[in-house]
Parts: sequence; structure tokens; C-alpha cells
Amino acid sequence: MDVKEGDVLNYDIVVVGGGPAGSTAARFAAKEGADVLVLEKRQEIGSPVRCAEGVSLSWLEELEIDNIDSSTSRTMKGAILYSPAGNKLKITERLAGDEVGVVLERDRFDKDMARLAVKEGADFMVKTSAVGLIKEDGVVKGVEARYLGKKFEVRADLVIGADGFESQVGRWAGIYDSLKPKDIMTCFQYRLTGVNMDPDFTHFYMGSSAPGGYVWAFPKDENTANVGLGLQFSRLKGEKTPKDYLDEFIENHDDYKDGEAVDMVAGAVAVTHPPEKAIAPGIILVGDASRVVDSMTGGGIVNSLKQGKIAGEFAAEAVREGKFDEEFLQKYEKRWRDELENKLWRNYMAKETAMQLDDITFDKIIDALSNIELETVTIGAILEGVKKKYPELVEEFQNMI
Repeated sequence: MDVKEGDVLNYDIVVVGGGPAGSTAARFAAKEGADVLVLEKRQEIGSPVRCAEGVSLSWLEELEIDNIDSSTSRTMKGAILYSPAGNKLKITERLAGDEVGVVLERDRFDKDMARLAVKEGADFMVKTSAVGLIKEDGVVKGVEARYLGKKFEVRADLVIGADGFESQVGRWAGIYDSLKPKDIMTCFQYRLTGVNMDPDFTHFYMGSSAPGGYVWAFPKDENTANVGLGLQFSRLKGEKTPKDYLDEFIENHDDYKDGEAVDMVAGAVAVTHPPEKAIAPGIILVGDASRVVDSMTGGGIVNSLKQGKIAGEFAAEAVREGKFDEEFLQKYEKRWRDELENKLWRNYMAKETAMQLDDITFDKIIDALSNIELETVTIGAILEGVKKKYPELVEEFQNMI
């Protein structure tokens, strides 16, 4: 699609951001008959990759997808958690949560999600940035956009903000303010080849190697893995960077220290509680823009996909009803919160306490869990398991059991 300076495009819905949340919202809105345009500021959907690329397969049926074989690089048997002293807990893929199941080729995955949206009739424009909101009488009526230096307008009844945790759309709409430093996880990752870990499991390392976070290794093939860390932004010390922490970890672990970096990425993730609201008249937020990342893991793909479907189906309903006021948009708030909010809040509260744990405590937790067979991996099940051997450790978490 080409545009000229000053053009005005008219759609039912404009989605700002072509990641998995935006593409999924567009897909289900278009499937329900809405006329949808997706704006993506990057020149290519899915690139550059800023993701560890691990995801479960629990959501496929709900999202009406048969498989993601075309964008999968490796299937996992489960995950191994390591304490600072080297205690190990091995858990199966079925129990391991939303970040364990397969390791993606994320750029392909994002493109596949976009293709599904196009198949349903959604339009896409890449290298196109939203630069402002169009408002009339306090109601959002579309976006001002820029494509290859040309400024134009997209008039739409509803704007879906899917532009990540730094969402400009959310700020322009006055939905939320900046994050607190303690609620930002800053991340750095290498793709290392020549590593020697078990390639059938994802690997998670707890403790002071990544203060307030953890180190991960997601195998891409037999001897290549995404090895990275996320740590709490407010706990960075002096001039020490996330890269410094990761380099130090790699140097101290034989499985990784002989690996050669063929890629590196850096970024940040919001590990905060859900916002007070994700709507304003004429606008809804979805994915990282509505802060649905799991605070305990920093993973958000599955939550974003689930919320994207809810957003798309609701957006089409709003178009049919011709209602875009905040009272009507509360239906969207209720639907996505009923699906996701309890777990988001529970894991945020657990994260707040876990950030204060020292290495000795992590050693005890993994030691206690390694001697029992977990039937499910939830906060409650973990705490019950730890309580049997180290009851003193769970006092601060009693309300989560």
C-alpha cells in the first residue's frame, strides 16, 4: 500500500503494532467482518528479534491454530531449574509453564501470525509509525501516521494499541504513566554456538547471577542456545551492565564458556501488575502495551496471544454495535481480566517477595523441590513442597498457598 502526503485512509479499526498481540487482534477482528489496518514501525515484521523465544503449546487450540511447526526450531522435553549451589529441579514440559514447550524462530513466528491476519482480510503497512492520536471531543478517532517521510491520517472507529511496553499509544491516551524502576527487567542475550548443555531442556539459573531475575538457556539445536538474563533495573550496581553480569555467568559455567556469540540482543520488559485500566474512549490496549507479561518469568507471548483474540473479537463487536465509549469498552476490560488478571497479580506478588531472596534461600527451595514429585507447577504447589522441608521459608507467602 502506498500513500501520499496528507492522505486520509478510512478503516473500522487501526492496530498500532504488528507483533503477535497486534496481528492476533487484527486477525480475529477481520474474521468477524471488520475492516482492519495494522501499522508496524519496523521495516520487517518480527525483526529484529528481542526475545528468548521459548513458548508453550497450550494455547494452540484456543487460538484456532493447528501447529506452529514452520516457526519452531526445537521441541523441549521440559525445564531444569538450578540453584546457585548447583541443586537441580527437573520438570516436564507439561508442568513447566508458558515459556517451555518449543523454542521458536521468533521472526518467522511473528510473520506467521501476520499471515493469519492477512488471510482473514487485514491490511498491513510496514515502516509506518503512528505519531499521534486523532481526537474529537475527547474521543480517539484514529491516528496520525508517517510512512517514508510522508504524513497521513488513518481514521478509524477504534484504535488498538499493540506497540509494546513502551507504548506511546497508551501514554498519548493518558491511560498510564511511566513504570517504576523496580518493575522493569532489563535483559541481555547472546546466541551462543559451541555450548554443551542438555539440548532437550530449557535451563533456568536462579540467584545473584541475575539480581531480581534469572539466567536462561533456550536450545536452538544440539550445540546452540539463546543464553541470556533479565535482572531488575533498580538493582544494577554502579557501572556494571546486564552484559557484564551475563559475561561473568558464562565465564563461570563450563557448559557455556567455550561458546561463540553469533548474535546479541538487548531490551527491557515490564514486570509489573496489570494497569488500572487498558481503555479510553475509542481505544483499547493489548499485549505488552497493557502489561500482561508474567512478572515471575518475564514471558508474555502466550498472554498476549490470548488477550489479542479477546481484543479482536471485542473490537469487531464494538464496530457492529457502533459503540466506542468507555462504558461499552468495559466489556473488553472484564473479558481479558477474567482470563488473565488473577494469575498476573498472584505472580506479581510472588515476584515482589522473590526479589528479596538470597542465594542460600534459593538453594533450599530447589533442594526441597528436588525431593518431591510436583503434580502441577503453581505458586501454591511450590510453596507446599518447600513447606514440608523448610517451613520457615514460606511464612511470607502464606496467603498464596
